[in-house]
Amino acid sequence: MALAISLLPAAANAQDSLRYDMEVRASLSGGENTPFWLANNLQGLGSPRTNSGFVKAGLFRDIDNDRRFSWGAGVSLAGAWRNTSPFYVHELYGEVKYRSLDALLGSKVIKGDFNNPRLSSGNLLYSGNALPIPQLRLGIFDYAPFWGTDGWLSAKGYIAYGMFTDSRWQKSWSAPDSRRTEDVLYHSKGLWLRGGDPGRFPLVGEIGIEMATQFGGHSYKDGERIDMGHGFKKWWHAFFPHSGKEDTHLGDAVSTEGNMLGTYDFSLSWLPDADWSVKAYYQHYFEDQSQMTFEYGWKDGLWGIEAQLPANRVVSAVVVEYLYSKDQTGAVFNNSSPEIPEQISGRDEYYNHFLYSGWQHWGMGIGNPLIISPVYNRDHDLWFRSTRIEAWHLGLEGSPRPDLGYRMLLSYSRNWGTYTKPLPEMMHNFNALLEVSWRPERLRGWEATLGVAGDTGRLLGKSFGVALTISKTGWLNF
Repeated sequence: MALAISLLPAAANAQDSLRYDMEVRASLSGGENTPFWLANNLQGLGSPRTNSGFVKAGLFRDIDNDRRFSWGAGVSLAGAWRNTSPFYVHELYGEVKYRSLDALLGSKVIKGDFNNPRLSSGNLLYSGNALPIPQLRLGIFDYAPFWGTDGWLSAKGYIAYGMFTDSRWQKSWSAPDSRRTEDVLYHSKGLWLRGGDPGRFPLVGEIGIEMATQFGGHSYKDGERIDMGHGFKKWWHAFFPHSGKEDTHLGDAVSTEGNMLGTYDFSLSWLPDADWSVKAYYQHYFEDQSQMTFEYGWKDGLWGIEAQLPANRVVSAVVVEYLYSKDQTGAVFNNSSPEIPEQISGRDEYYNHFLYSGWQHWGMGIGNPLIISPVYNRDHDLWFRSTRIEAWHLGLEGSPRPDLGYRMLLSYSRNWGTYTKPLPEMMHNFNALLEVSWRPERLRGWEATLGVAGDTGRLLGKSFGVALTISKTGWLNF
């Protein structure tokens, strides 16, 4: 889905220009599903159903970061076949920037810079695997230097509130009497610090925390409806996570109210010059409060190394990652009671929740897709079947010629299910993708990408397929 931005004319940054994107993608496959890397990390437009695809068109006015004041807006519409919906308002937003302050209202594809969006398996909290969530987002979106630090210390952060849009889809897709939700609200916030100035010394470190919460709305299971409420207290409790009170469902009253989850982000980068760099990172995942401190140890997380290499005809970038999520604070769990006053955390069951339909949007997991999304469940049960996994991932890309590029993704995982519902036996999963992109010099802004992919292993079964993507990006100047 790369859009050949480097081939666009110099007018790309002009504030009197509108950028347009057009894309059509079709995949043909045989076996159990569309091959994994032809369906995931596509901003919610991928489908595990075989022989699927989409057509997308968008028009955007981009923020100019070189100006003190700037505004932007965008709309992107998509039609799809053999997907969760035949039509999507994929993006619809307006945004404004003044100095380093930013505000965004609406649905926008937000690509973080902690993980490489093309080569990484995916961020543990926001991977780009699901449709964007409509929200009001305020903060400092790009690093801004602290006063008095001469550029050596910078910070960025945000606060957001929004709403999930998949209530009707959940009602139509989920199995009778299985858990589903309606009118669920969304909250997220993050803060990151960066130390170092690569212009004066090549070592740069980053540390941050990002948290998200599903709250409010209604939960349905076994014919029972539970009202989680939408009042001001719910919004306040989403911002400051803590256990619920007398107006809260029993489960939330003894645990953290809503479905609260997040990550700690750590990275260290070596940036000697513009030609190459090396970045090592670790992302620690937590749910509720048990993994937010060192009380139970930090065994789960995503470790990675990313290398941007000097110009050559073979490989320009490499990402190697290791994901481990088997611990989940251990198998033992007990909430304190008069009979057993000791509280013991455990069985966090990442991405799942006893009231909410989990950390998913329209069936696609919002976090790392190697923890397989509920939309793959053939019994139409909205929960993540295997959250205890160990996985290795390799991503690399290169440009043998100026008009030709490629990308390769290889992932292998071992899966144990969950503590409450373990798999009958450990299941393997192997996913591979080879993608070749052609950007003809005479057809500026056009790109054709052919992807060949396959899966094997008992978790998802065997699949093999191809996908052809044709895209056009350009500018309308006024």
